[in-house]
Amino acid sequence: MTSQTNRRSLLTAAMASPLWAGWAARAAAHERDADTILVKGQMITMDDANPRATTMAIKAGRIMAVGGDDVRSLAGKTTQLVDLKGACVVPGFIDCHNHPIGDVLLYETLVGNPFEVEFVTIQSIIDKLRAKAAITPPGYWVEGYFHDDTKLKDGRQLTVDDLDKISTAHPVMVRHRGGHTVFVNSVAFKLAGVTPDTPNPPGGTFDRLPGGRLSGRITDNAIDLVEAKGQRPVIDAAERARRVRAGQAHISAQFSRYGLTTVHHQGGDLAAIQDVRAAGQLKHRVSYEAQGTMVDQMIAAGLKTGFGDDWIRLGATAEHLADGSFSERTMALSTPYPGRTPAYYGNITEPQEVLDAWVEKVVRAGIQPNIHANGDVTIGMALTAFERALAKLPVKDLRPKITHCTLINESLLKRIAAIGAVPAPFTSYAYYNSDKFGFYGEARMANAMAFRSFLDAGIEVCAGSDFFPGPFAPLMGIQGMVTRTGWNGETWGANQRVSVLEAIRINTLNGAWAAKEEAIKGSLTAGKLADYVVLAADPTAIAADNIKDIKIIETVVDGRSQYRA
Repeated sequence: MTSQTNRRSLLTAAMASPLWAGWAARAAAHERDADTILVKGQMITMDDANPRATTMAIKAGRIMAVGGDDVRSLAGKTTQLVDLKGACVVPGFIDCHNHPIGDVLLYETLVGNPFEVEFVTIQSIIDKLRAKAAITPPGYWVEGYFHDDTKLKDGRQLTVDDLDKISTAHPVMVRHRGGHTVFVNSVAFKLAGVTPDTPNPPGGTFDRLPGGRLSGRITDNAIDLVEAKGQRPVIDAAERARRVRAGQAHISAQFSRYGLTTVHHQGGDLAAIQDVRAAGQLKHRVSYEAQGTMVDQMIAAGLKTGFGDDWIRLGATAEHLADGSFSERTMALSTPYPGRTPAYYGNITEPQEVLDAWVEKVVRAGIQPNIHANGDVTIGMALTAFERALAKLPVKDLRPKITHCTLINESLLKRIAAIGAVPAPFTSYAYYNSDKFGFYGEARMANAMAFRSFLDAGIEVCAGSDFFPGPFAPLMGIQGMVTRTGWNGETWGANQRVSVLEAIRINTLNGAWAAKEEAIKGSLTAGKLADYVVLAADPTAIAADNIKDIKIIETVVDGRSQYRA
């Protein structure tokens, strides 16, 4: 008899003994014990089969059970019991459109508040950028970030004359947080060779003051003509990589502080995200939306939407730009903007045939397409591109995304529903950007950010903060979606209000749907990932205009606390 046979015989005998049987039974019982059980809570589950609960058990990063006191039976000797003391628990919030520019927050000059409503003065912008110019070599760009043109105490736009006060030796650029307009000084125009006689390029403008002089404001495709000129500091590869990693860790901590457990990243350094995860500093799950040449690299490598794991997964493409901005008043409309001479309809940044070809390319490769379309004109163009691709490639359950999908009508709603497209409208805008709604008027705002219309049409609309253009606080977004009332007390498009429960669903379960992850995320349901947020108050039980101020007690991802107040 060999030694291997001897070992096998001994093991067989041991397994047959009462001692082994007792140990095996105890091990099996231990496997059924929860790691953590939350008790005495008010749980809004987003699970229609079990909408409210008080107790939830978690094991190995998954939800074991959700219900009442009977769930306590899953406790064992090592189970941690957490007394919520009546706090509210909701599924982790999901932001389906976010530009996670943490390195900008850490290393650039911020001239506005990224996270809250805050008014500043033009002089404060001048002072901050003068200080930046003082430590910047002549001829190099001096730039300010997170400018919001309707958050100025001066009550007027920045002009080239304001920015000329900063420096006559540096090109100066103030970037609107919306990402579709910038404001520059005379040096910048001179470097780019732009004069009052320079024509507007397709899909962009050089705005003028009365009398024809350049105002300093530049929109959309015209920005590239100026931005490409001048010099910027050269940062070596090692320092750049360090900054990007630090930025990713910083923004992840901010997401967790506001209750976000999954964020759809618009591009960014995927390697840096992986490094931050390896360092234990990634506090949220990432649906990575590739852009530009990386989409082509995915196609070449045969990588499709869904590749990855529960922490970092390839999602749809990043937003493919079809028009301008809502907040900066450059989105493409079928009727002209009021008060503009000559008549201005916004900026279409790509023709239909180019859009069609791009959509067909990514759909053929098994990648979920995503188009940035704000105005009714370009929403129609996006739908046309999706419809034409699906006519050639009958893909089941494509769920093409329309990022922003701001201004809709009945015809567009029917087309969105017919192909199962997923709109991702602005969420925090109803509160944060109410001071811009007057530019569009009540008739348009009654059909803008149309969450009520989407739900009534049976469309799985999701939530997109569009940070950095808008704050990413989910509770601010939910309050605005429910009230349609802004920081200034103005209410626009009240017909598009949704209930608190509907708003929570849009920010949780519908967000999971948008990334084809509804089987593992978006509700407090047994078997799903243990991603949740503990709130100091039940949003359905307080005045709606106080929702944004609810304290976030804890944010949990994978059953582990990522933020605790």
